Amino acid sequence: MHHMLKEPAVRAAVEALARRLDALTQLCIQIQQIPAPTGQEEGRAIWIEARLRALGLADVSRDELHNVLARVPGRAARPALLVSAHTDTVFAMDTDLTVHPDLQAGRLYGPGIGDNSAGVAALLALAQELAALPPPPVDIWLAANSSEEGLGDLRGMRAVVDRLQDRLGACLVLEGMGLGRIVHRALGSRRFRIRVTAPGGHSWSDFGAASAVHVLAHIAADLTRMRVPIAPRTTFNIGRMAGGTSVNTIAQHAALELDIRSEATVTLEATVEQALEIVRRYQTPRWQRRQVQVAVETIGDRPTGEIPAEHPLVVAATQALRQTGHGGRVDLRMSSTDANIPLSRGIPAICVGVTEGGNAHRLEEWIDPALLPRGMQYLLTLTWWAAGWLGGEGTSPG
Repeated sequence: MHHMLKEPAVRAAVEALARRLDALTQLCIQIQQIPAPTGQEEGRAIWIEARLRALGLADVSRDELHNVLARVPGRAARPALLVSAHTDTVFAMDTDLTVHPDLQAGRLYGPGIGDNSAGVAALLALAQELAALPPPPVDIWLAANSSEEGLGDLRGMRAVVDRLQDRLGACLVLEGMGLGRIVHRALGSRRFRIRVTAPGGHSWSDFGAASAVHVLAHIAADLTRMRVPIAPRTTFNIGRMAGGTSVNTIAQHAALELDIRSEATVTLEATVEQALEIVRRYQTPRWQRRQVQVAVETIGDRPTGEIPAEHPLVVAATQALRQTGHGGRVDLRMSSTDANIPLSRGIPAICVGVTEGGNAHRLEEWIDPALLPRGMQYLLTLTWWAAGWLGGEGTSPG
């Protein structure tokens, strides 16, 4: 196995990262302490922008969605490499963000510490390393993007790729957790909000009047009886239902949120059509005569796409893991990440992690900080190799 990196300066930088444990851990905590719920990332974005400007990078900017971009000038401008990490978390602005180290278990606990404070920390640490190295073979764009989680619907990454698409040759998407996992297939999903309105009234004196909650319950029951294939794997879930005013009020308003996912675009669309056909049963004159109105709103649309396991970027990610000491299983998988956007547009992309962790999206989320230096060695190795590959300096990582 030959070394993936030929430049002595880059190899030295990779080796030096082994001694950065304390700095990387503190950087994770600094980021985690700035609340950043989806749609409210401004404070974290301003802090990241200041860090990138202090490094002297080119074209540092922050847009109206609070995406922060910077460019590491390469020996060629294109095809450029994009490295990104999402800044938003699932936790509300008033969440207690106290961090709790467990020295015995070797874990660092805190809401959002892994998803995605560690990923953003890796992006900023990468920026620091690249700023101190000779120019890479091609431009490397760094993006701390917003709105990845939940109903953010990958909005931040869409805007980033919209801006850079004509110059991009490949993308690396960073998540804090999942070291050893390589996502190269994008799991597609469609999400809907179904709203019902009805006359409502008093539960005694207006008994018999149409209830929005009752109608929504019928729709939900019908949706749970949808038939989906085992292969390609396809799922659906009613994640939220709400409505009504009080226990003795016939409801005037009710709504649910439906998530549909599939490994295959055709199957995804067929399942969506199955769900919409159920809704249409409640939009007929029969229901309208009872003054029942049912409306459907699309609240999420994550496109599909993939590159094969044999693609040079996937092979290089596997090789870089091995070369930086990862002895565990390499997990090639499909998932729903910011990589969905470039993959859906034919741009090679993978999503990788930089440490191990668990309890994602829970208050007791955790990471293993001891693995952060190895994760950074992996990231710098893979980033520099990908820039060289795009610059025509070699097509095989192994």
